[in-house]
Amino acid sequence: MFQATRRRLALWYTTVTAVLLLLFATGFYVYVRNTLVERVDDTLNHVVEIIGRSLVIEAMPQDNPLAPRQYQVNLEASFRDNADTVEDDHIDLEWFSPTGDLLWSTFASQPQIPVHLNPQGETVHLSGDQVLRQVTQRIEQGRQVLGYLRVSHPWFEVTKPTRRLIVDLSLGTSLMVGGVAAIGWLLSGLAIAPVRDSYQRLKQFTADASHELRNPIAVIQTNVQAALTDPDPEWQQQQLQVVERLTRRLGRLVDDLLFLARQDSSLVTLRQDPIQLGELLTEVLEEQHSMADEKAIALHLTQPDAQPSPASRCLRGDRDQLSRLFTNLISNSIRYTPSGGQVQVTLEGRSRHGLPGLEIVVQDTGIGIPPDALPHLFDRFYRVDPARTHSSDGDRPQSAGSGLGLAIAQVIVENHHGTITIDSSPQQGTRVTVFLPQGERSEELA
Repeated sequence: MFQATRRRLALWYTTVTAVLLLLFATGFYVYVRNTLVERVDDTLNHVVEIIGRSLVIEAMPQDNPLAPRQYQVNLEASFRDNADTVEDDHIDLEWFSPTGDLLWSTFASQPQIPVHLNPQGETVHLSGDQVLRQVTQRIEQGRQVLGYLRVSHPWFEVTKPTRRLIVDLSLGTSLMVGGVAAIGWLLSGLAIAPVRDSYQRLKQFTADASHELRNPIAVIQTNVQAALTDPDPEWQQQQLQVVERLTRRLGRLVDDLLFLARQDSSLVTLRQDPIQLGELLTEVLEEQHSMADEKAIALHLTQPDAQPSPASRCLRGDRDQLSRLFTNLISNSIRYTPSGGQVQVTLEGRSRHGLPGLEIVVQDTGIGIPPDALPHLFDRFYRVDPARTHSSDGDRPQSAGSGLGLAIAQVIVENHHGTITIDSSPQQGTRVTVFLPQGERSEELA
């Protein structure tokens, strides 16, 4: 599918560019050809003007002195010097009488072309491949027509450069189209790559979500069927309790999927509430103390700065998202720390790249994470199995989780323009570091 789309994109890109190049080449050819024709016509008209001024006009003898004076052109005197000059420029001259009879010509082989006025110039095709560009002017003295001067120029002065231009434009256009096709194929590949990656992520996400939903739904269906077929009230009660736990699990999974879907679609506007982060972490730890007490895990919050002011621990952000972030991180540390262990949460002010902010470190003494799993921790539905779900003393996490907690944590940190990193070694604990830049501090908390 993506290869076909890439081919279509490259083909459309090449086709549009080829059409534009063809239009440009055609326009350029027409412009150059018309310019050459205009130059030839200007040359011919200039020759006519020069020869017209150099004509030797003589008065004809007349018997009646009262009759209007008649004039004639002395051909020998008029064209004696002009013939050699125009021959060097590949220009031929012809002089016709007022009745259209040829009187003088520089053509070696006289073309049989009838004389007629064409001061704007015209193209004349002779026998064979010979083509001439001609300008014919009427020469007058007063009201008397002395004759017609026709100036001819070989058409190859236009056809030769235009043919060369056609070859050059064709070759250049072909090379350009070939280059554009190659570049179009490359650019279409670059353009389709994010779409392909997004599609693959969506496909994988859909498959993982379907797998996560399929298992609890199948278990719910099995337990409901068992409860319906067994009349024992105690057995039915046990089955309903299992169903209730599974529905809670499904509810949490659906909430996580909806949160990620909304964040991916950018439909949710991030709130910018003033938050006292120390108070928020205290609330989160209070909520997690019951889980920690069940496993006899020491859970502490420390703030190294001496008597920190409320304003120094303030930032702007979405309180619900930050609460969810630290709940996920702290609950993960408790879940994967063996009984009798310790989870330490540290909050202090830091500056990174000249930007003031708050650094939150969640350090546990849990079972750790294998090095090969660290690059994939923020992938959706990724879970380290089985090493991450079993501790050295045989304790087992209360819930295997859906593999979305750290993905959600990363999204929340990125929403607040922060960073999150995880350092861990097997059986040596895990250290999660979150840096959140501080925005405008609330005057109320200050």
